[in-house]
Amino acid sequence: MSNQEVVILSVGGVRFVTRASTLQQFPESRLARMLNSDDPEFKLVNGEVFVDRDGTLFRYIMDFLRTLQVSLPTDFSDYQRLQREAEFYGLYPLADLLSQEHLLKPRLEILEVRFSLQEMQAFFRIFGSCSTTVETLAGQITVFTGQQSGQSWNSPFPSQKPLVPLPLERPSHHDMVFQCGTDYSAGDQFVARYVSIKPDNRKLINGTNVLGLLLDTLLKDGFRLISTRTVSGEEKVECYSFERMQRPAGPAVTVNPTPGSSGVAQARRKQVQKGK
Repeated sequence: MSNQEVVILSVGGVRFVTRASTLQQFPESRLARMLNSDDPEFKLVNGEVFVDRDGTLFRYIMDFLRTLQVSLPTDFSDYQRLQREAEFYGLYPLADLLSQEHLLKPRLEILEVRFSLQEMQAFFRIFGSCSTTVETLAGQITVFTGQQSGQSWNSPFPSQKPLVPLPLERPSHHDMVFQCGTDYSAGDQFVARYVSIKPDNRKLINGTNVLGLLLDTLLKDGFRLISTRTVSGEEKVECYSFERMQRPAGPAVTVNPTPGSSGVAQARRKQVQKGK
């Protein structure tokens, strides 16, 4: 059979159309050999190869063969069943990965935004359970400082004078601190701090506006707001808690179809490469 020839499979009554070359990605697999062998599990019926297996799970098998990646929905839970299907088709690199669920299972990520408003200044502190997420978010936020004369913090336009970017305070890998607003300095001048959050890039001085943009940025990044509360004390601090499901190795783990290669070894090597 030509590797460009179209093959139609009916797996548990679910129809799949693909090329022979896709099924032959792993030449040692049973799925690749069935095209040129007399395997009783694969029956040719009316021009279609019938397989009495789970058609719903086979779509993940096909996605794996087409992309050479393991990319499963965040709510996926049938790891053991999919592993059995991979073993049935002789796709042992995939079965190896599925047996190491920690490489694939999503984890719960928590982020908390603390906001305090005091006169003409607003203070922010962001805590996150994932240091990589906090680092990425810190790269999106820039605080600019400059002096103004006779402008309040509610002014929508920054001073025409050049603004100087300031580094964010990073008490640890898991949190960051910054502020915006205005304060008096000598000579009846306002010292102003503006906050810009990519990709919006506006320079905002009003703390409420910064808070709204920050929360909107997190929601667009896949977080969902799970709770809000006010911390009692001399300074009232509003706390916004977010969570999202995040896969530890990113959106997908790539497997090399080299004969005899170990799926787990390839996945670990890919994770090391991403960490560089």
